Amino acid sequence: MSAFADITATGASAGNRVTNAIAMASRRTGVDFAYLLGQAKIESSLNPTARATTSSATGLYQFVDQSWLAVIDQHGSEYGLGWAADAISRGSNGHYYVSDPDLRQQILDLRKHPETASVMAAEHAADNKATLEQRLGREAEPVDLYMAHFLGVGGASKFLAMNDRAPDATAASMFPAAARANRSIFYDRQGNARSFAEIRGRFASKLQKGFDSIGTGDIQYADNALPSGAKTVQPADYVRIETQRLATAADVTVRPEPQTARLAYLMLATLGR
Repeated sequence: MSAFADITATGASAGNRVTNAIAMASRRTGVDFAYLLGQAKIESSLNPTARATTSSATGLYQFVDQSWLAVIDQHGSEYGLGWAADAISRGSNGHYYVSDPDLRQQILDLRKHPETASVMAAEHAADNKATLEQRLGREAEPVDLYMAHFLGVGGASKFLAMNDRAPDATAASMFPAAARANRSIFYDRQGNARSFAEIRGRFASKLQKGFDSIGTGDIQYADNALPSGAKTVQPADYVRIETQRLATAADVTVRPEPQTARLAYLMLATLGR
């Protein structure tokens, strides 16, 4: 069965803004909806303001500061965020920076805005997908995108190329730093090194569980929002209905975030194209 089970519609949900944002980002970029939703569930439990205690990771997709500035610099202008992209510079060492500290914080705070975080995560995944497919010579699956999220696109390309050639080989020796930092991923409880196939399979299971754990209660509609009194919604209809509904911006609650009123309007208009 497809990862897209029918979505039961039983009533309005407080979490709709997040799932709406993810659906619209999927529609705009073509990145798999189940992947984006599952990743957000794993990273933040669908909490737009989640923040890590051990790093700068923030928001639905737990972007660290540098990764966020990079994706805004690359894709922000496509979504009405030219003011942010124009403020970001890159030093000779590859480090992204914003000269004005207040403006820098405003840009970083956009990670807490569901529409912005979702579409930037989708664009980042789309970039990784294109790179992986070019390097691997095959279609990148959702789990491959999650590997790129975990190892970086360069590390994932190396990992997946080896997995395609020798799936039963152990991975720790090729990724010693990652193995030291993530021992439970690269080794089992007895200390045996896991193979490339085992590690990729565990990531696939984790991603699927993230999607499955969301449940129908997190993606809901009021009965009168469904076409022809339908009680379930297929993924294509889910995206279409949400795009039409959000295009009015009638039921979007705008929180007091930096430039949010203008941002919400621009994001909804752009994503609805």
